[in-house]
Amino acid sequence: MRIEMREGYEGTGPGAITPDGCAVELYARLPVADEPDIIAAAVPAGAHILELGSGVGRVTHPLLERGFTVTAVDESADMLARIHGARTIRSSIEDLDLGERFDVVILASFLVHAGDEEVRRALLRTCVRHVAEGGCVLIQREGADHHTDVPRERVDPSGFTVRITSVEPAGEGVNSVRAEYVFPDAVWTQTFLSRPLTGEQFESALAEAGLEVDSCLTPDGMWVRAVPTAQALPPVTPADGRR
Repeated sequence: MRIEMREGYEGTGPGAITPDGCAVELYARLPVADEPDIIAAAVPAGAHILELGSGVGRVTHPLLERGFTVTAVDESADMLARIHGARTIRSSIEDLDLGERFDVVILASFLVHAGDEEVRRALLRTCVRHVAEGGCVLIQREGADHHTDVPRERVDPSGFTVRITSVEPAGEGVNSVRAEYVFPDAVWTQTFLSRPLTGEQFESALAEAGLEVDSCLTPDGMWVRAVPTAQALPPVTPADGRR
């Protein structure tokens, strides 16, 4: 079946490719890094988590093992089929409206850097729409040199290589980024659009959505905990769900 790719996004390699160029088989192979530890240290034990853009569950499964309850959202049925033990919902993040609120909402994978500013606004509105009063939104940002230290590569201890081969202007304030993942038996590529954000631009984007930075969770500032402003929280009614 032909998949309609998002404009400016492309993926190549074996197996199914999602609309934003992600290869399902690739993400099933990639090891989890320190994301679960960062998340677990930043939120209450046993929290109910809404994970936006969960993919195949690289972060989902370690969070489940740590005792969290996770609702995993992704637009790819092929990605969600790899997740076990969590509630899964197939939806684009921009359109998600569950009528529920969660202790923690996670927007990882640099999604806040969406090339289309309207998409970014919609992503952040989804975060605010689903976070409970007293809850938080955990956001993963790009590093300061993500668009300038190019080309670059990293060899993973498990034996594959990740390369950022090019970053080219693709519109006002937007870059087209091309990544390669080289394994002994297969190669995948992904091309995607990314909008670099200064610290001031990032905080302004959050404020526009009704969020404010509560703390940085990592020394490099790539993981941030944000909380909704008082004006952003919807009124609590008996019908409100909380998963």
